[in-house]
Amino acid sequence: MGFPLNPNCLSAPNPFPAGLHALYNVCSNAYPQQLNPLQVTAVVKYWLGGPDPLDYISMYANPGDSKQGIPPHWHYISFGLSDLHGDGRVHEYSLFFYSAIINLIQFRISGPDTQSGFGFELTFRLKREDDEASPPTWPAAVMQALAKYVFQSDNVLCPGDHVSWHCSLDNSESRIQHMLMMEDPQFGTAITPFGSVTFIQIVGVCLEELKAAQQWNGPAIIDLMKSVDGAGGPWLVTDMRRGETIFEIDPELQEAVDDGIATEGSNLSGVSAKCSWSESTAVSPTEIISSEPENTENKNNDLLDVKNICKLNKSSANRNSRNSSMSVSHDNNQNNSPMSYSSETGVPETGELLQPKFLTCVHLQLNLEAGLLLPLALRGRLKHGRHFTFKSVVGDLAVTLVTASVSGSHVTVDNPYAIVGPWLQLLITDNLVDEMYIDLQDLNEVS
Repeated sequence: MGFPLNPNCLSAPNPFPAGLHALYNVCSNAYPQQLNPLQVTAVVKYWLGGPDPLDYISMYANPGDSKQGIPPHWHYISFGLSDLHGDGRVHEYSLFFYSAIINLIQFRISGPDTQSGFGFELTFRLKREDDEASPPTWPAAVMQALAKYVFQSDNVLCPGDHVSWHCSLDNSESRIQHMLMMEDPQFGTAITPFGSVTFIQIVGVCLEELKAAQQWNGPAIIDLMKSVDGAGGPWLVTDMRRGETIFEIDPELQEAVDDGIATEGSNLSGVSAKCSWSESTAVSPTEIISSEPENTENKNNDLLDVKNICKLNKSSANRNSRNSSMSVSHDNNQNNSPMSYSSETGVPETGELLQPKFLTCVHLQLNLEAGLLLPLALRGRLKHGRHFTFKSVVGDLAVTLVTASVSGSHVTVDNPYAIVGPWLQLLITDNLVDEMYIDLQDLNEVS
């Protein structure tokens, strides 16, 4: 059994957590007839040493709306990425103190401009089959995996972001093997006592739709999907039995994507990766600066030299991708916004860390999936004067490719390689962009 969501069920000695109560009110307003929904709950809470960051995942039956093209579906809502308790047991929080005769009173600074915890919760809408009496529980495992990524990397998920999953979300033979993120059309953003919480909806997509989002931008593909009959309707309800991509349903959509890529480039500003680098051209294991914990049995087994990545054949690429962990790509709608130390590494800026060290040469290694995005980074980002960042899935290491027009960088033509704390910056000149893109053409054939 899960935590009782109805606060009337709670006795006085166990006050209902204020953050959870606020989210419950959002759910009860949307589903007034389902005050005690089915739940998947973490047996041992994360703040007690359990493995699952989400305390609860509630599952509601949504009747849909045939007039709007919204099919009946199951609606899953997470609890745990935002601050449910406000006492620091999971999320850090801002405090000011004053003494009142005996006790030290704590107040959390909150309001519309403050984010609660990570500032969001996850939702998912799964098409309900005619013979289903209760919701499948596999979406809870997907949501927990995404939450683990957020807690381990400190990277939040935003509308427009994409997640490469590499297998069917429900472990079937479905083509729905990846995810896009959008704001939940029913819930939007809520204000809790500990700050704002945006409900980010997971949308299951096919490989072709994921690639289109990477090459162009996530919100544009989301809008295209909403316009296609059979792709989930305006609320983008995921149908695991959908057998056609939006480009197979409406072939004219591919032209819109191609035009968008050519004129606008890509909004994909970065991707989570396993990466390492060395200042020497002659690489030895002791010289590699890596974000990964050392594994003496299989050291750097999925790190690939960017000079040799094209030598892989398709079968090995597919096999390695299947066995790798998920990859999260971050969509940036502010294409001309300057980059900064904190925006690329996720670490607050300090004067001590911001002193650059310039390097004479750099040897970069990336895992396969990150390496496969190099042509996209060159054509869709650097060719349009934008930066692209490979952000480590472990630790603060970040590698950013920049052009001369990118503001906020420390590199110049005279000093093209710089390290600022854990942040490596590499200047790619216009001529080098073209040369690298030609050299890496074979990567476009690997899927």
